[in-house]
Amino acid sequence: MLPCGLVLFPTETTVSVTAIARRAEELGFDSLWLPEHPMVPAHMSVPYPMGGETPDYYRRMPDPFVSLAAAAAVTKTLKLGTAIVLAPERNPIHCAKEVATLDVISGGRFLFGIGAGWMKEESEIMGVDFPRRWSQAREHVEAMKALWTRETAEYSGKYVKFPPLYSYPKPVQKPHPPILIAGELDKAAERVAEYGDGWIPRHIATSPAGIESGRRRIESLFRERGRDSSRLDITLFGCRPNRLELETWRDAGVTRALFVLHPEPPEACLARIQRIAETIS
Repeated sequence: MLPCGLVLFPTETTVSVTAIARRAEELGFDSLWLPEHPMVPAHMSVPYPMGGETPDYYRRMPDPFVSLAAAAAVTKTLKLGTAIVLAPERNPIHCAKEVATLDVISGGRFLFGIGAGWMKEESEIMGVDFPRRWSQAREHVEAMKALWTRETAEYSGKYVKFPPLYSYPKPVQKPHPPILIAGELDKAAERVAEYGDGWIPRHIATSPAGIESGRRRIESLFRERGRDSSRLDITLFGCRPNRLELETWRDAGVTRALFVLHPEPPEACLARIQRIAETIS
């Protein structure tokens, strides 16, 4: 069976991340993932991508790194991921330390899912060059890789510049935790091949044929760059708990399926993941 994980959208009134993490591990889920929005502007010019109003829980998300550290403390095997961190919105020196610290705390269980964001006003408040946010994200990732892998790291780009410095701890995973890049095929393939280790497409924006095409494209780009594609991670966001569908996605090249848990009372959420586990077992 395809490895399956949960994406939780927690708030201060929903089930705790630690309770979900414990139960997810008990039920055999592969991983737990948390999203990120540091804040939501009161006035936005870009519509919510799923249609309608931006959900209230977008305004109430806790920090993913702090929350996943708590989840790491109450689990032993569950992988812990971000789906997704908004890479250009975070200072890369601070973010590199957060990633490395979480990887150390979890014993090498962290998966670093990243994106560049769709809220123009949020990005601008956080100091992002919104039209070029993916270029900025690339520099942030490159700078973090230097911090994770070199005893003395330095970086000089358009958006990120720092002189030789020390940054510890180093991640447990070598050379660093897997970097999974969100987005749809055309641009995502190039980004994954250039500075990522995997791809996070959305279920609603792709198809099995799209996954097959995307995987072939990324593998081709890996070969052109002399990179090994045998461990390419394709984590599909927002799947339905249907065994036949999951088998179809697996055959198309998906390596992990993620089910989204929207906010609901604790008892209902725990019951939901129980039903998901029973459906896919």
